Amino acid sequence: MKLINTLKYLTARLFNFSRNIALNLEMTLLLSHSRYSYSPIAAILIIVMISLSCNGPSAQKRDAAYYAAGTKEGYELAKYHCGNCHAFVPANVLDRDTWKNSVLPDMASQLGIEVMFGTEYVNSQTSGADLTFKDWKKIVDYYIKSAPEKIQQAVPPVAIIPDSSYFSVKTPASKSEPFAKTVLTVIDTATNSIFTSDAQTNYLYRWNTKLQLIDSVQTYSPAVSAVFYNDAKGKKQGAFTTIGGLLATDAAIGKILQFDLANKLGPQENIIAKNLPRPVCLARADINNDSLADWVVCGFGHTKGGLYWFEQLPGGEYKKRNILERAGATQVVVEDFNNDGWNDIIALFAHEDECIRLFINKHNGAFTETKLLSFPPVNGSTSFQLVDFNNDGLKDILYTCGDNADVSKIFKPFHGVYIYLNKGNSKYEQAYFYPINGCTKAVAADFDMDGKTDIATIAFYADFMNRPREKFLFLRQDGPLHFQPYAPPVENNGRWLCMDVKDYDKDGDPDILLGNFARDFFIEKDYQAHWDVHAPITLLENKKIQK
Repeated sequence: MKLINTLKYLTARLFNFSRNIALNLEMTLLLSHSRYSYSPIAAILIIVMISLSCNGPSAQKRDAAYYAAGTKEGYELAKYHCGNCHAFVPANVLDRDTWKNSVLPDMASQLGIEVMFGTEYVNSQTSGADLTFKDWKKIVDYYIKSAPEKIQQAVPPVAIIPDSSYFSVKTPASKSEPFAKTVLTVIDTATNSIFTSDAQTNYLYRWNTKLQLIDSVQTYSPAVSAVFYNDAKGKKQGAFTTIGGLLATDAAIGKILQFDLANKLGPQENIIAKNLPRPVCLARADINNDSLADWVVCGFGHTKGGLYWFEQLPGGEYKKRNILERAGATQVVVEDFNNDGWNDIIALFAHEDECIRLFINKHNGAFTETKLLSFPPVNGSTSFQLVDFNNDGLKDILYTCGDNADVSKIFKPFHGVYIYLNKGNSKYEQAYFYPINGCTKAVAADFDMDGKTDIATIAFYADFMNRPREKFLFLRQDGPLHFQPYAPPVENNGRWLCMDVKDYDKDGDPDILLGNFARDFFIEKDYQAHWDVHAPITLLENKKIQK
């Protein structure tokens, strides 16, 4: 009887521990989601170990559905008012100081609450707020009292291996002065050219495959994306989006410029579109099946933006159509997703209501919209790619998040690279996650030519002090959805904002081109770069297939 009572007592204690630290356990399982299964005993041991490492109150605040005593109403109000615009963000995902000093003041301004002296809220009858001041104070109370003092950082489930066997590192002789601010790196295999753009000089550069600078032209603002194609006469063309400004703005001054790649870049560009709100990505495809190539453009904007379709008219002009007017359009892919003979559109939005949306072509100039995946606004979504990882004939989603230049500039344990498996009927299920601070982009390819899809990743907001190798990682797939991360020796070559993957030397294996944005936009206070600040690009030449 004494033993039974003891077991009941321990069971009750373990139940309370498990409830209070649900988020910790959820993160532990998340980090190894695709590789491990736990027995009940192992799960209990994990709960006990985590519980012993946390004191009671701070552990309780990590429960995603937890609210501190007396803050339930504020919790419900936050879910209602904030969840109407985007996925709800519980208090436990950020630390208390970040909520108090950064996020809540920004939330207040979005909700029409006046803010003074940084963190003081004013009960103004003319604020035009959508909620009462009394309710706002309850929301603030929930976040301040329920948030943890400190966020526990993610521990990578598989250790990074320093390695130089897969790639050889090459850099150009030409250097950027005073330092590199590369915002575009793209390889055009048709013309054996590399194109880069620098945000400091606004120059678009053209390089040959020996990394020799062969051409350049100054544009009104830096180019950040490109598409290469043949025109109606079979001539090689390049279309580039010039963003208008890197910093957040609603000024619609971005353009799409077209260059004839058979000639020098020069000032003779053709303007396909102008007056765009920070265009960051474009795709070329026939949307309305009239045999004329159209353009789909992501206008990221700031508070205003959208996803646009530029319909090509018979005379060669373009008519602008709004697919969705919403800021944050970041990346777009155009394909026939439902196999009806008409091109559809899938796009990533990375501002406020962060999500991946599918737009099915209705054949009449309109689209049926479906939200495939939704993410909280603290994610800072950065890229996606459609890849069939499990060879079931359905394209899965490779997704990254890590834009950390907004109001919550802290390292976040949920930043990194994700794989969502396609379950059919527009349903996706998370199957893999690897934590990478400030992850900026991931590209999937069979880099080691073993028949399995690998992943290359870059992180602009990496933890430079403690995990500098995560700036660039090669995730080699060595089992079903199991990846071993390798770090080629490029840690001191630069800080990577952009990346392209193509077979630049045409030897049969994919190579990697990295763009160095050497300084600025650090989240660590007074951080000094320790890498090469002058080399604009670094090429990782794949050594799998030797010439």
